[in-house]
Amino acid sequence: MKKVLGIEFGSTRIKAVLIDEKGKVLANGGFGWENSYIDGIFTYGLEEIITGLQTAYSELKRDYKEKYNEIITELDAIGISGMMHGFMAFDKDWNLLSPFKTWRNTDTKEASDKLYKTLNFNIPLRWSISHLYQAILDKKPYLDKLQYVSTLAVYVHKLLTGEFVAGVGEASGMFPIDPQTKNYDEKMLKKANGLLKLKKRKIEDYFPKVLLAGECAGKLTAFGAKLLDKEGDLLAGALFCPPEGDAGTGMVATDAVAKKTGNISVGTSCFSMVVLEKPLKKAYKEIDVVTTPCGDEVAMVHCNNCTSEINAWAKIFKEISGIEDIHTKMFTEAEKGGFDCGGVCSCNYLSGEPLTGLDSGMPIVIRTPDSEFGFSNLCRSLVYSAIATLKLGMDILTVNEGVLIDRITGHGGFFKTEGVGGKILASAINTPISVAETAGEGGAWGMAVLALYATDNSAPLSEFLKTVFNGVKVKTYDVVEEIKNGFNEYMKNFEVVLKAEKSATEFKRRQYA
Repeated sequence: MKKVLGIEFGSTRIKAVLIDEKGKVLANGGFGWENSYIDGIFTYGLEEIITGLQTAYSELKRDYKEKYNEIITELDAIGISGMMHGFMAFDKDWNLLSPFKTWRNTDTKEASDKLYKTLNFNIPLRWSISHLYQAILDKKPYLDKLQYVSTLAVYVHKLLTGEFVAGVGEASGMFPIDPQTKNYDEKMLKKANGLLKLKKRKIEDYFPKVLLAGECAGKLTAFGAKLLDKEGDLLAGALFCPPEGDAGTGMVATDAVAKKTGNISVGTSCFSMVVLEKPLKKAYKEIDVVTTPCGDEVAMVHCNNCTSEINAWAKIFKEISGIEDIHTKMFTEAEKGGFDCGGVCSCNYLSGEPLTGLDSGMPIVIRTPDSEFGFSNLCRSLVYSAIATLKLGMDILTVNEGVLIDRITGHGGFFKTEGVGGKILASAINTPISVAETAGEGGAWGMAVLALYATDNSAPLSEFLKTVFNGVKVKTYDVVEEIKNGFNEYMKNFEVVLKAEKSATEFKRRQYA
């Protein structure tokens, strides 16, 4: 029996999943963490990264021992995933030069705008190239020592293997990828290098080598084995697949790597991924063009903010009620609320939201004096708010561009309460949503599947996934007209509330000035 490990560094949880050669889950482990907000930067410390890695693996190891009365000493393959993109700057000895900047940081607008104009290609604020260029514009003192630009997944992969490489899907959030060469776009590199005017090196010299799904990305070193398993039972030698971001693992976990398929991941952030048949007609600031783990073009709608505000209210409600599974209670109550939330409207922006042009966030709840303000409508407004910004982006794809989608699959905690999140999201974007029984395993499982694929890549990834998903039960949620109409009414209020959100962020800026 094969033992294949996938580890994903999510925004609120590091999750480890061990699977066999058929994709069946053998054991799980995890570590909860939260980003820190230090000097205006959303970040995690290097010690937290190592502690989380070791704790998640230790829990998985213990879970496996309890189930099979056996200690893990060898693994066939390993894959590392992380929250997409962001910026980690290192010197030649891999010393961190600046705090790790996660996807949540939105202080790169000047760089993003200039890159967009130069390349005629949307370069989001969270992309690594935006952070690098912004550091140049801000004349950061560490630039003379800069040797490597990395993402979280790439960095952890380097720790365990010694290899500085990135899966093409992850790399496509560092710098644009040429869909023909499946590598950094050379024409855009030439233009960007002219813009950045780097003194000693070129952009591509700082960035990791690009690899495709199924390719060997190194092996677990003795140092990496000891780092991962503090008890020293794990042997070196396990094969590694290329590290990917949570966008790529989400596509794999939902069997959505073929053209005209898509997936929606709903968690701390949310994003939709639609594999394109042909290029978009033009560049949109609201739409990212990235790739599948195989290098095919994907239209991505990414929202920085999703369920964090639901979680914040859940903490309060749990303190008041003592209900352990408060999230299920909130979603169940949300289903009882008015289709338009009875005049209650929420904006869930904890951080900036590039899709709507906001570089800062401040969660708010607004209601009319005659609103039907109660627990159910408040809960429903929080659920609606989590996906309202996603709808704005999806409308660009389906309405403006006429992108055809055969199937969209959802995954993430948003779908945990059966029927509620699925029906609401399907109705919001006017497209049926399928949720597989494997959806709860999430990106760590998807990463493990990519690692499994690296052990036998004789067939295309889309064909390989058919064998993994063979027999998996799928629940499909159709569009409900009453919910769709109610959500559209809510969106009218939401777009007005965005104006209040902009004023609220001005208040926030004055408070922190």
